Amino acid sequence: MVNTFDLHNGRLRQITIDRPAQLANVKPIWVDLVAPTPRVREWVGKHFGLEIPDPEDLTDLEASARFYVEDNGEVHLHSDFLLDLEEESRNVAVAFILHNDILFSVRAEELPVFRLQRLRARTKPGYVNDGTDVLLDLYAADAEYSADRLEDVYAELELVGKKVLNTKMTDEEAGNILADIARQEDLNGRIRRNVLDTRRAESFLMRGKFLSVAQLEDARQIMRDIESLDGHTSFLFGKINFLMDAVVGFININQNQRVSKLTKLGIIFMPINVLAGIGGMSEFSMMTTSIPWPISYGAFIVGMALIGWMTYVALRHTERRESRKNQETART
Repeated sequence: MVNTFDLHNGRLRQITIDRPAQLANVKPIWVDLVAPTPRVREWVGKHFGLEIPDPEDLTDLEASARFYVEDNGEVHLHSDFLLDLEEESRNVAVAFILHNDILFSVRAEELPVFRLQRLRARTKPGYVNDGTDVLLDLYAADAEYSADRLEDVYAELELVGKKVLNTKMTDEEAGNILADIARQEDLNGRIRRNVLDTRRAESFLMRGKFLSVAQLEDARQIMRDIESLDGHTSFLFGKINFLMDAVVGFININQNQRVSKLTKLGIIFMPINVLAGIGGMSEFSMMTTSIPWPISYGAFIVGMALIGWMTYVALRHTERRESRKNQETART
């Protein structure tokens, strides 16, 4: 799909292009290509005198080859834009070309930032004047979109924090919470990578002296917004690590409680096992030959039960005494 945008009464006007002949009637400042076919890339590039890259190859570029200027003056920028969906979050590569004051953007799928930019430019007169203005506003909208997603991360982690800090949890609940934390950590990391990439693009435009005085001030404001986002992402990484450690701590507590119960059972049944071993020896049968076996073994079983009960009572008494001692220590 090819969308061209020209200025009409100070506003962006969108014109959808279906065939090459329609390009002769437009004078765009922005040409937006979403998942273009090789044929579409060929006739658009031929009309404007440049080579349109394949969006599927944008992720194969090295970091050092993402911002450069061609001999004919074309300015190439390859940037990542955040796409946060309910099922997953990812960064989508977008190629920008500034050529003869026209911005060309090429990407494999639609992005919220581009929809927001089109809406604003269509409703506000004088919002943009050329392709460079459109590019800067796209980066500004990307920083704003990243800030909105950070607010969502804050809200999600607040809900997770209430679950972690206010209630006990089972291992299944802890596993679900860990999955939620992992999703927010992944989104936070993608936002950090996204704003880092935007900062690099803005720095390239500022160092290359491609911007006017007014555009340079806009770029500086975008850089200040990005710097503020860096502090938030760092804080969220610390909060995520804290919640992760707290959930793992609950899992360890549950595991220790199970081990403690097994240990108590072992202590209770240890003397019973010793007596059972003695009862199974031939010496015990020889010593009780004059006593009917139901009486002798019945008494033996009652004795084992009594010893087990006494061991259990002793353990409970010890636990209560330690609990009272710990409470008194906490009060003082």
